Amino acid sequence: MATIADKRLTDIWGESSSLWRTLATVDHKTIGVRYMVTAFLFFIVGGIEALLLRIQLGSAESTFLSPDVYNQLFTMHGTTMIFFFATPMLFGFGNFLVPLMLGSRDMAFPRLNAFGYWVFLFSGLFMYSSFLIGAAPNGGWFAYVPLTSLQYSPGPNLDFWGLGLIFLSIASIGGAANFIVSILKMRAPGMSINRMPLFIWALLVTAFAVIFAIPPLTVANIFLVLERGFGFRFFESQYGGNPLLWQHLFWIFGHPDVYIIFLPAVGIVSEVVQVFSRRVVVGYTLLATAVVVTVIIAFGVWVHHMFAVGISPMASDLFSLASVVIGIPAGVQIFAWLATILTGKPRFQLPLMWVAGFIFVFVIGGLSGVMFPAASFDQQVTDSYFVVAHFHYVLFGGAVFPIFAGFYYWFPKIVGRMLNKRIGWWNFWLTFIGFNLTFFPMHIVGLLGMPRRVYTYQGGLGWDTINLISTIGSFVLAVGILLFIVNLIYSLNKGEKAGDNPWDAATLEWATTSPPEPYNFKTIPTIYSRVPLWDQKSHPNDESSNPDPTDPYQRETLVTSLLDAQPESRLIMPEASIIPLVLALVLVLVFAGLLIHVLWMTGIGVAVSLIVVGWWLWPTRQEAEAAAS
Repeated sequence: MATIADKRLTDIWGESSSLWRTLATVDHKTIGVRYMVTAFLFFIVGGIEALLLRIQLGSAESTFLSPDVYNQLFTMHGTTMIFFFATPMLFGFGNFLVPLMLGSRDMAFPRLNAFGYWVFLFSGLFMYSSFLIGAAPNGGWFAYVPLTSLQYSPGPNLDFWGLGLIFLSIASIGGAANFIVSILKMRAPGMSINRMPLFIWALLVTAFAVIFAIPPLTVANIFLVLERGFGFRFFESQYGGNPLLWQHLFWIFGHPDVYIIFLPAVGIVSEVVQVFSRRVVVGYTLLATAVVVTVIIAFGVWVHHMFAVGISPMASDLFSLASVVIGIPAGVQIFAWLATILTGKPRFQLPLMWVAGFIFVFVIGGLSGVMFPAASFDQQVTDSYFVVAHFHYVLFGGAVFPIFAGFYYWFPKIVGRMLNKRIGWWNFWLTFIGFNLTFFPMHIVGLLGMPRRVYTYQGGLGWDTINLISTIGSFVLAVGILLFIVNLIYSLNKGEKAGDNPWDAATLEWATTSPPEPYNFKTIPTIYSRVPLWDQKSHPNDESSNPDPTDPYQRETLVTSLLDAQPESRLIMPEASIIPLVLALVLVLVFAGLLIHVLWMTGIGVAVSLIVVGWWLWPTRQEAEAAAS
């Protein structure tokens, strides 16, 4: 039964269903769901692109797609899955779950959070609008120069790509900064740095990786845009530039990006393994350390993507060593999860089955991955379908399987209903079988010499049957994904009601209602262990055990100390605001002007954006009163 305090908090934190409030929301849960829904829609579009590519490659000398259309679909498939699905989806989980798992009422910067979503959405629409004029990006998701220079790629295709990713980088860096501050300063009292859930550890390290990895990609794209549109010569050796500069900048981002995608996913795995093994995860400190070490090493292995360009043997040996060493923390994580399962009382429900599928697939990807540090082997298989197979085993296996585990695990918390088990088992097995049927044969066809990035091939080379099997597998995989969509639609309407904690889980998000109230927690909880819902001392829902220093008449949350999470101050949180949406729309004007080379439009957009930023920074009444007091 709702109390007066509940109603007071609901009035302060709740948001109406009007259109304006919908567009202006800064609630982390709403924004997190929007990230996940939008990213999943991009996943569907990228999957359709992949099916069209597999139809083209299913038989020799096929004319289903023209070379130009194939290149556009190939480029947008890779770009979509890397930039518009995997990372935004995992950040969507983070946006929804981080405040709940930390015992907070929102992220540190709610308006920045909303702004990041709108920029993500508009940058994706900006890039996909290129299909409307038949000029989608066509230089591959890696956009190697000089093939992407204006001389070899005239037209606006690559301009959409470069400007779209610069636009997206704004959201990525802003979102990463928000995660860092939220995790370090918004934890519930008692949640010291060594009591954070492993999913939080993974997101924190990933956010730092984003801060350091995105700028090289942004710089590379700025150079590409300036070269294509304004006559600069960063990549042309005859003018003092260097075409390898692009590869260095791109892969300084590109290889850490594998772990930007992978690490939040392994955070999901750690949470699922702990709950469904019915015991505290084995090797908590080792798992947290492995996440940190992985990211540090990841920034020192990018050159193994460039062994075929003719680098010095000493550099080759150095990056080969680093590329081997990075497998050690991954092995630590695998063995810790297996030890947790083997020493616990595992319940092989759907979330844990997706984790089991992840471990099987990722180990195969890892075993093929440790071959690439051997430069002699790498030079034989580089740019072949063996690399495509490895890449998908690592990223689809390392991200998509854990994402589905996360969906089945946290869906009851998000919507208050369970996903259907029968449809879920069909979803798992068809996805698992379809994935392996699609991508395992690519190892073989790659070793037989089939190059990647080709739109067709001659018959009689021994590739026909293998490619047909991969194409059949891709449709089995598509049916598996379709069943998940069916499950979502069915369960949203007719799913079994979940209750607050249907899994008997251990972390704070399960101490809230399902779905959570607008304010998350009636009182900010105090915790005493890594598993507060399993210990005997923490009582997150007991008001008498959780003295809350925040004012129930104010929209505010608690700020705590960096290491020990001791209460320091109260933070006034902003109410719903249309400013993030307005600023994102103004930035669309800026990038549209750059795309069509109408600089006065860009200038107007920049000027208006500065005005909007001033509007954003102008203190609200509550902030002014808090500062005065």
